[in-house]
Amino acid sequence: MAEVLFYHLKSAPLEEVLPNLVARSRDRGWRVVIRGGSDERLAALDALLWTYDDESFLAHGFASDARPETQPVLLTVEDARPNAAEILFLLDSAPLPAEWAGLVRVVVMFPDNDNDAVQAARGLWQEVKALGHERTYWLQDDSGRWVKKA
Repeated sequence: MAEVLFYHLKSAPLEEVLPNLVARSRDRGWRVVIRGGSDERLAALDALLWTYDDESFLAHGFASDARPETQPVLLTVEDARPNAAEILFLLDSAPLPAEWAGLVRVVVMFPDNDNDAVQAARGLWQEVKALGHERTYWLQDDSGRWVKKA
């Protein structure tokens, strides 16, 4: 069973948080898929992952690229993991994966200032519970640190 982490973005935007979480996942040796809600979102993430740090970048590609299975980090709007990722980041109220085999962790990220996203995350929480996966809820405090709430 995969562990599902819900990250409620309250004090810092996704663009500040996501690259560090992806980098930590890569440090663990995990392959990553980031599923966004639109091609426009993926284009913005593409630029972000190359430039988020003056001294580093996160090598990545798109699921639509040639040989996506070779990418350590893959950006997609589809429910697919051609790179055999162990961790899946779900953005923009993306649904849970149809296939869980091989997943170690699923990270659901949603902003506090989007009521629809908060409601979608609550629905996913119930789905995860019904599926029997371990789940935790993390809320950012005012300083940007993550506090486990459930």
